[in-house]
Amino acid sequence: MLLLDNHFPMKKLVLSPWLLLRPLLERKRLEIIDGLPNNAMRLCSIKKLPSHCELLFYGQALIMNLPTSEMVQSCFVADHGSVNVVLSSKWMAKGIASMLTNGIDSWAPTLPVKRAVVDFCSPNIAKEMHVGHGRSTIIGDSLARMLEYSNVHVLRRNHVGDWGTNVGMLIEYLFEQFPGSDGTAVTAIGDLQSLYRDSKAKFYWDPDFRRKAQLAAVRLQGGDPAYLKPWAHICEISRTESAKVIKRLQVELEEKGESFYKPYIANMIGDLKSKGLVKESDGAQVMFIKDFMIPLMLVKSDGGFTYNTTDMAALWYRLNEEKAEWIIYVTEAGQQGHFDMLFKAARKAGWLPSNVKTYPRASHASFGKVHGGGNKQFRSRYTDTVPLVALLHEAKGRSKTALIKRGYDKEMTLDELDQTAEAVGCGALKSTSYTFSYDQMLSDKGDTAVYLLKVHARICSVIRKSGKDIDELKKRGKLALDHAEERALGLHLLQFTEAVEEACTKLLPNVVCKYLYKLSKQYTKFYFNCRVIGSAEETSRLLLCEATAIVMRKCFHLLGITPVDKL
Repeated sequence: MLLLDNHFPMKKLVLSPWLLLRPLLERKRLEIIDGLPNNAMRLCSIKKLPSHCELLFYGQALIMNLPTSEMVQSCFVADHGSVNVVLSSKWMAKGIASMLTNGIDSWAPTLPVKRAVVDFCSPNIAKEMHVGHGRSTIIGDSLARMLEYSNVHVLRRNHVGDWGTNVGMLIEYLFEQFPGSDGTAVTAIGDLQSLYRDSKAKFYWDPDFRRKAQLAAVRLQGGDPAYLKPWAHICEISRTESAKVIKRLQVELEEKGESFYKPYIANMIGDLKSKGLVKESDGAQVMFIKDFMIPLMLVKSDGGFTYNTTDMAALWYRLNEEKAEWIIYVTEAGQQGHFDMLFKAARKAGWLPSNVKTYPRASHASFGKVHGGGNKQFRSRYTDTVPLVALLHEAKGRSKTALIKRGYDKEMTLDELDQTAEAVGCGALKSTSYTFSYDQMLSDKGDTAVYLLKVHARICSVIRKSGKDIDELKKRGKLALDHAEERALGLHLLQFTEAVEEACTKLLPNVVCKYLYKLSKQYTKFYFNCRVIGSAEETSRLLLCEATAIVMRKCFHLLGITPVDKL
């Protein structure tokens, strides 16, 4: 790699061909005529703007001192002084061929952490999972998949709200509605949710009931058997219902709800007390955090614990017991303030380093509310948030209708039709934008899962119609990128690793979504401009098709979408 220091001349370092250019590409210091970032002349820090002649001189000097690399086909200085680097088609083809031989895992990025916790889904007990939980579950699962692909050991955590005042409120209401029982009369999630709504309304307008509910939460947290039995029953109903939805979304999770951290609260508070960070305020134990007017509540005046208590205990546990290097919370953006306070408290306690970019670290991956058009939150006609299971049913039903309308029922078996409808419907739901529309998300035009699945199915169709054994072609065939569209497609394939790495480091799965959409568009251009079957370049182009399909399938996997080979 060649760099210009403040004083000139150049310093030469001997590095591998890839390391030669990668730092320059990432820092946007070179102009690549294949479409990568430009701005080469910022390689040197100079206090005054150089003249045009000086720019040309610097550029030519840079080219003359670049080490020879099989990665580079040619270099030249443009009239405006920027350095243009043309990547070698042979080098690009060699990289793609290596992936075909060694597998897509050989393209996995390397991250600076080896162990992470991803906290997502996290519904409250006694409430059906709705579209908000769906978004947390989908984004959290994608982040977990991307980290796992990057060889990070991920602890997937479902931090259910099963231990706060909301649960005490429901149990107390059950005692009122079913006097003389142990609160286990309810058996269905729908009935439980209806009772939850009624208990919540009474909690707000009836002061006596509010006091009873708060006391019920304290008794539950204290282990009172009279409250533990209905609590366990309520949790089981909710857990069973949520598991159905989570399974349908093809997500793996380990539940460790608020109640799990009860044994660790004493240690957590003891640690904070030993550092002089716990203060008494009106009978409660709190922690004052700079820039926050309201203190962090650890123990209420009645002895009960709060959302903050269990979140602090969970953070302590994840750092000290699970040895996590990176803890990622995936929730709606409205909780940003809570996590800002939580992380500042952890830094004040010395659990996390003062530098927020240093590991171990905690991050909040937030998302906005889903709207149904007109900038209004997506709700049912009864003003409640829409159950996630209802969205899945509706998406699958509409997908099946669309498939039948397009004649796929004549090409597929009933099982294939059902599985394809499920894959398309679920994939469409997972990739929907913040504005919810069935018509939009099930369209095969534009940036939609249906379009992406359709492009993948087209690639599979091309390979299938060729009648060639693709595994055999991988062994003896040769890949070349001579046509402009072949070259453009090959270049985009090689950017896969960077897309996944960026998605992981920025906690933005949509980076992979955008990459996949651009890849699909690029393949479509190749498909219409480069004949595959029967052409002189058939073997090479079939290999390029296969490489594209492999990368697309990995992207689908990272996004939690099931690919189909007919659509």
